[in-house]
Amino acid sequence: MNRPLGSSLVPQSRLPRVGTTIFTVMSALAQEHGAVNLGQGFPDFECDPRVVDAVVAAMRAGLNQYPPMAGVPVLREAVAAKVEALYGRRYDPGTEITITAGATQAILTAILALVHPGDEVILLDPCYDSYDPNVVLAGATPVHVPLTPGTFRPDFDRIAAALTPRTRAIVVNTPHNPSATVWRESDMQRLAALLAPTRVLVISDEVYEHMVYDGERHESIARHPALAERGVIVSSFGKTYHVTGWKVGYVAAPAALMAEFRKVHQFNVFTVNTPMQHGLAAYMADPRPYLDLPAFYQRKRDRFRAGLAGTGLRLLPSEGSYFQCVDYSAVSDETEEALCRRLTSKLGVAAIPLSAFYPEPFEQRIVRFCYAKRDETLDAALERLHDLTPR
Repeated sequence: MNRPLGSSLVPQSRLPRVGTTIFTVMSALAQEHGAVNLGQGFPDFECDPRVVDAVVAAMRAGLNQYPPMAGVPVLREAVAAKVEALYGRRYDPGTEITITAGATQAILTAILALVHPGDEVILLDPCYDSYDPNVVLAGATPVHVPLTPGTFRPDFDRIAAALTPRTRAIVVNTPHNPSATVWRESDMQRLAALLAPTRVLVISDEVYEHMVYDGERHESIARHPALAERGVIVSSFGKTYHVTGWKVGYVAAPAALMAEFRKVHQFNVFTVNTPMQHGLAAYMADPRPYLDLPAFYQRKRDRFRAGLAGTGLRLLPSEGSYFQCVDYSAVSDETEEALCRRLTSKLGVAAIPLSAFYPEPFEQRIVRFCYAKRDETLDAALERLHDLTPR
């Protein structure tokens, strides 16, 4: 006779503070109320049919069995060529590029490979919600350092104060999710100077690298030799080519760091979908899809920002990524989660509270929208947001 698993048999949780994420909660609420979902960061439009055709062609060509653990050579070569053309640093495709099952897997693998129990890892808040649990799973201690409230610029005095002999790594994210700010050359130079006398590694989350606006350039750590030599770069084909469900990304790092990365990668994923790798490699032969991406998303950003005029929401800068943060303090004194729930259930527009990106409750009356949507989707959301009234 089967009996329920006794509580004495349930192991102590590896992540006791982790529950259902706000992203899952808000998406379910949006579906329940038929709301326009501007909460989760994925497009609601189709990708270029050519990239689908390239994957289908790879399947029909019989490229359906295991690829090499690090990824198919032709895709690693295409990534190396792109990085060199854009940022001026050559990574060896044989020893310094690995194809991953998306960026989230890449970040976890990097932390598990390079961070040890007892180490500390600096995280800059607000930050993507996987960083903290990844550090905890590695047996290390997350050290949360806030970005400057209001501007979300890096506070290098606070970063310097957080460095200790136990600091093993710092996670940097530009363009930044959720604030949509970007690091500039001077920021990278200050970080390089700060880390120069240390052995601290840089894990650089650059998944929105092709979404930087208003003539600014993406400051990859690949541009900065002092950071690149101690850095792991993570990027995402899903974000760049509007195929987030494919879950394919890549990592670039010096050979010694990559050797450690691959030791973990081979056991937590082993390898990544073969025909999609070949399809992406063929599609990358034309650089226009990623070179044209800033203009594509800047038009959507500008359309959305113009439509928010008159709502009472104060627009924060959206320098990169495909997110727009707004300060709602002029229209409500609700908590961020309460306002997001009201927007979803009463107005029919889902957003994400910025407080969800902090380890402890921190209310700034700011919520985040995603504008990676069809124009008609954005227009429908904007029409509903104009019904936002003070509470």
